Amino acid sequence: MKRHILIQRMALLLILLGTSITVTAQQQVQYTQYMYNTLSVNPAYAGTSEKLEAHAIHRSQWVGLEGAPSTQNIGVQGRLGERIGLGVNFIKDKIGPANNYYFNSALAVRLPISTSTTLSVGLNAGIDMVSVDWSMGQIQNNSDQYLNSNINNKVRPLIGAGAYVYGDNWYAGLSAPNVVQNRSNGAQVNNVESITHFYLIGGYVFQLNEKLKFKPALMGKFVPGAPLTVDVSANFLISDKYTLGTSYRYNDAVSVLAGISFLNEFFVGYSYDITLTKLRNYNSGSHDIILRYTLFEKNEQAISPRFF
Repeated sequence: MKRHILIQRMALLLILLGTSITVTAQQQVQYTQYMYNTLSVNPAYAGTSEKLEAHAIHRSQWVGLEGAPSTQNIGVQGRLGERIGLGVNFIKDKIGPANNYYFNSALAVRLPISTSTTLSVGLNAGIDMVSVDWSMGQIQNNSDQYLNSNINNKVRPLIGAGAYVYGDNWYAGLSAPNVVQNRSNGAQVNNVESITHFYLIGGYVFQLNEKLKFKPALMGKFVPGAPLTVDVSANFLISDKYTLGTSYRYNDAVSVLAGISFLNEFFVGYSYDITLTKLRNYNSGSHDIILRYTLFEKNEQAISPRFF
């Protein structure tokens, strides 16, 4: 029993220390269904859809491990005129005794490169509020100074930028959702600096036949001083209604994904991650669920559901 408690405590501390940036800025939140949530990592995505879109996501990571991450995300993006895109994003991220609340807004400008290719460049600005209350955790050594230094609603600015180029059946993007080097001052445990993360995304849609489309996608994340993180996925769109696929996060997890479009305006997707690290012995996997809504004009029908 003591060994199990010790393992849980060590795992929680590793989560907090090894991903200390995660609780300080939205862009470090991890999603398996990243291909349906591009606004979270690239502000230039705002306005790339001709229609107003909204999404809601819930992620439960490492289910069964006490203190594991739990994330909720709500976002809206659309167009203002022919060239301007606007978006807003709200995220709540909880890891053990730490809560992170994040609000961000995005402004993008679309620049046609050719009749079939568009470049969008965007900026985002927002705030990040962090709270850490160690009394919410199960701590065996209450005399440890590092585990008795709370953070009370620390607010910090977030500023980022991105570029997104796309055509009818492909896309690519590069972004840095937060370039502000934030630091929470106070006790030693609070001296955590937010390091800029860089994202590279891309995908292509192949029309295999009249009823079947195939989309491989990739997301790479680079953090100075840390190993490169790479997600690759392969999804099929069947009869413009059902999606089915798989994803692999290098040295971390393998996932299955499924989704369905319904009532012309809605899409719901689900993913399940199987952990490949040593934590696999202490959790039953991770779950993502996303609901996306696209606002069409009255009596307007979607010619084909959006696949990116």
